[in-house]
Parts: sequence; structure tokens; C-alpha cells
Amino acid sequence: MTVVALLITLVPLFSFKGEVILSNPATILWIAIPLFIQASVIFLLAYGLAKLIKLRYRDAAPSALIGASNHFEVAIATATMLFGLSSGAALATVVGVLIEVPVMLMLVRICLRTQNWFGKSP
Repeated sequence: MTVVALLITLVPLFSFKGEVILSNPATILWIAIPLFIQASVIFLLAYGLAKLIKLRYRDAAPSALIGASNHFEVAIATATMLFGLSSGAALATVVGVLIEVPVMLMLVRICLRTQNWFGKSP
């Protein structure tokens, strides 16, 4: 049910913001770059601390990824309810959704390549 509700929200949101996204690439970068940096820094801090406190890989990787996630489904709902579909806040959530998937895939790839840092699980 949640996925269906999210898709019902995303379709109009993307349709309202499609023209803005295509006509203002610089604005999109101004939103996307800090989101990329934020997710990366939070992931690296959480993943590094997990290694430092000797967590197992199976605990460290999901913890760092969850920490780095921006939970855009909540952000979309909040932005559209508080500010409306045509607001800048709604635009930021759309950009967030557009970059979160590739960023999270990059972070998963980092986890997979570094899982040997944590040793073998018992």
C-alpha cells in the first residue's frame, strides 16, 4: 500500500517538476551536490565507526546505508502537504529521489568491495 501511495504521489510530482528540471540544470546541481555530499559523508562516518567498534559486516553495511538514506518518501509527503506540489521544497524532494538511487547503489558497491575489511562472520 505504501509503495502504491508513493507512486501516486511521484507521478504528479515529476510531471509538475519535469519542465523545471529540464530548463534549470544548474538549480538541480545546487540541490543534488549537497545531497550527494551529505549521504556520502554520513555513510563514510557510520561505516568507519562500525569498523572501529568492530561490528560485523552484516551489521555495519546496513547500518551505514540506513544512516545515509534520506527517507525521501517522508520528505515528499511533508513537502507536498506543507508547501504544495509547485514549491521549491517539492522540487528538492524530486531531485532527492532522482539522485538517491544512484548514490545508494554506489554506496552498496563500496560495501561489497570492502566487506573483507570486517573479517569473516562466525
